[in-house]
Amino acid sequence: MAEARLAGCAGCIGSPRPGYVVAWVLESDKMVSKWKRCPEQCTAASRAAAVERQQKRRAEQAQSAQPTAPPAPSRPVPVPERPSAVTSRPAYRGRPAQAATRPGRHRAPARSGGASASAVNAPRRWPAVALGHDAQGWHTDIAQLPPPAGTKLTDWFAWLGTGLPLRIDRVHGAGRTGDGIVCLSAAALKTLGLPASYPATEKALAALTKKLNTAAASVGMELSQELGPVFHAFRRAGSAGGPKSSLRVVVTPWLGQGSDKQQVTGAMLAQLAAAPTGELDAETLARRIRKYVADLGIAPGVTPATTSKLLLDAVRPRSEPFQDEQGEWSSRLRDGALPGGDTVVPPAAGARHPLTRELQQRGEVLCEEEDYKYWSRPLTAAEAAMPYAVACDVCASYLSVTMSLRLPVGPLEHHSDPVWETKSAPAGLWWCDFTGIEVDSLLPHPATFHGEHPAGPGWYATPTVAYMVTEYGFDPGTITEAYLSTMTVPFLKEWTNRLREAYKGAYGALGLTDGQEAEEFLAAYAVHKDIDPGDTERSDALVLAGLYKAIYKGGVGKWADGAAYLDEETWLQQIVSNWSYRPEVRYTVISAARIANHRRMRKTYKKTGRAPFAVNVDSYLYATQEPSPLELLTPAENGKPVLGVLRLGIGPGQFKHEASIPMQEVMELLNSDEHPSRLTHDYTTDGIAVEGQP
Repeated sequence: MAEARLAGCAGCIGSPRPGYVVAWVLESDKMVSKWKRCPEQCTAASRAAAVERQQKRRAEQAQSAQPTAPPAPSRPVPVPERPSAVTSRPAYRGRPAQAATRPGRHRAPARSGGASASAVNAPRRWPAVALGHDAQGWHTDIAQLPPPAGTKLTDWFAWLGTGLPLRIDRVHGAGRTGDGIVCLSAAALKTLGLPASYPATEKALAALTKKLNTAAASVGMELSQELGPVFHAFRRAGSAGGPKSSLRVVVTPWLGQGSDKQQVTGAMLAQLAAAPTGELDAETLARRIRKYVADLGIAPGVTPATTSKLLLDAVRPRSEPFQDEQGEWSSRLRDGALPGGDTVVPPAAGARHPLTRELQQRGEVLCEEEDYKYWSRPLTAAEAAMPYAVACDVCASYLSVTMSLRLPVGPLEHHSDPVWETKSAPAGLWWCDFTGIEVDSLLPHPATFHGEHPAGPGWYATPTVAYMVTEYGFDPGTITEAYLSTMTVPFLKEWTNRLREAYKGAYGALGLTDGQEAEEFLAAYAVHKDIDPGDTERSDALVLAGLYKAIYKGGVGKWADGAAYLDEETWLQQIVSNWSYRPEVRYTVISAARIANHRRMRKTYKKTGRAPFAVNVDSYLYATQEPSPLELLTPAENGKPVLGVLRLGIGPGQFKHEASIPMQEVMELLNSDEHPSRLTHDYTTDGIAVEGQP
């Protein structure tokens, strides 16, 4: 109702919290909001009087209005963050209504205004919109969103400040909403008189910055300090010119240009904006951002790794708002949140940390929980006689374990003579000696990244120790030391849920779904990258699938961020002290994923007698009679599929067929002490050399 918008005085009217306004400040190149007292220092009584005056003014305006005449354009009234309907927005001036329109685009309405019936049931707001221009005027790719009134820069900034229904809703009650995104096309740039390419000189950039800031200021808007392919346009609460507003502007043709930092900042957006033709297209970018936000709940970050961090903070916020005794709003750490500060322990401090260098200089042992790297063994006589080596790649191996994996919340504490309890062992690192444990001779050692027997005792994460205890009879009573967490919870559960569903949804659009029979999956996977021109759903899905994969892989690496572009002091202050720098978390995730893969190959070996002869990260090479992995599959038992074995599919932890390599080529590399995994990109799944390869 209209009255609901008036809960405030002249300084805080339209604010979601009467008596308070939102102050927007720039922090780490991003506008963030903080609640502040109303600048008018209003009280409940003064707010009630202001509402009464406004209601009276509206009633007088309604009585004097002519029913047959269109409403006169007026300055938009500040509205709350969530408008009740798009049709409540003020009318926009534009071209005549009889102008031709294209499907999926919205032209500026006639001066008489009015709203279509379909707009009533439209979404309240959208994450992103593309703005273009042609001979018929402005157009947007969202039908319910009116375009700017004119073609001047001031018209465009005024449009940005009208309270457009562009926003990214929070995915958690304690989280924050995000800025909506406006994607400018090349034609829009030309119409606004902006350069087609990002300025190449400091002088040209300074002139452009002044031009934009002047135009923005004329309608009460401000711009972020650094102008690049991506920048923010905002209006502070209580400012003249209209309601509080903050939007992210992406100048699509400028993506991939500018300084090295700006090129990195726009890399993900450039990937999203790339149409099948390779052209950076604003409508393609806006459409994919809307799908991206629908899947993950957040906007794309600077890199896949930082996006992973943003996603975790969105689904499991570290802080929550609270009001102190003086009535000031602030934030505090939520219960169970990951703490900030340098929380590392000596054996798991990360490759760049000074503690690691100190231990290396003293010759002490570090934790080495990593994915398998370049392990191989001699072929058996039977394997050497087979004509092919089939490479199978594990799909989303990290996501196959992070749903329920218990991880350390707080810092790890040192324990002497710790007590091991298999069913309730806390997350952490344990000093274990596996040198005397016998393991399967045809499989890589489960506890080492190189797959060979360990040379002595070492530090191992809880998943590795649990596997060695339950499957290989390791005596946990011999553990003499440990670094353990006092609180372990599966805090990646919600993060995993979002990524798993997004990942599966993208591949589902490409014809790869759960429950497919092996032959059906192989056939679908062989053509999943074949995209017909104009098939936007499949082209979008292919791009998004690659990004989702990069997010969960980059996110695991982010826990031990080396940040080579920062000097030592800055890295220690900005990276190591951040809550997201937790190398022991990374070690635990990798340990769990490696053990899960070892468990699958071990059970497959026990059921079929087939074992990989080479492993590199998540690529496994098996000797086969045919250029197909079908003969590696475990037959059903009692009419039911066997669980926990090598299985073909797109789901996390399942395998896909990567390549089939002639065994002769493999043996030549093995005899030269080279790893055969490097051949996986040289051959097709039919065992034929890729064109241009030997």
